[in-house]
Amino acid sequence: MHTSTHTVLYDPDGRLEAELPLDREPYESLVKAVLAWTDTDTLTERDYEQIALQLTGHARAVAADVRRRANQLPQEGGPQALADVVLQEAEELLSTPLEGTVRCVQDRARLVRELYERLDRLDATPAIGAV
Repeated sequence: MHTSTHTVLYDPDGRLEAELPLDREPYESLVKAVLAWTDTDTLTERDYEQIALQLTGHARAVAADVRRRANQLPQEGGPQALADVVLQEAEELLSTPLEGTVRCVQDRARLVRELYERLDRLDATPAIGAV
C-alpha cells in the first residue's frame, strides 16, 4: 500500500496565489544581468532556453499580479488602460515560441522589467473603495 504525502489544492480563483508574494529580488538581478549582456557573451543555446523559460514563468506570475491589481481600479481610469496595454503586449510576447538566443532572453527580461514597473505604479494607485 502506498500513501501519498502530497496535498492537492483546489483554487480555481487563484486566491492562494494572490496572497503569496513573488520572490522579486532574484529575478530583478537576473533581468539586470541579462540586459547587460554584450555581443561577446556567449552561452549555449540550451542555456539561453533555460533562462528564457525562467523569465517566461516569472513574467506570467507578475502579469497575473498586474491583472489582479488592475481589476481593483476604476474601469475607465488611465492606470487600468495602461495596465491593459502592458498585459496585451505581455500576452503577445509570451505566445511566441522560445528561442535559444540572446534576443529572445533579453526580450523576456525587458517584459519582466515592464511588468514590475506597471505593478509598482498600480500599487501606488488607490483601489476602488479605498478613498
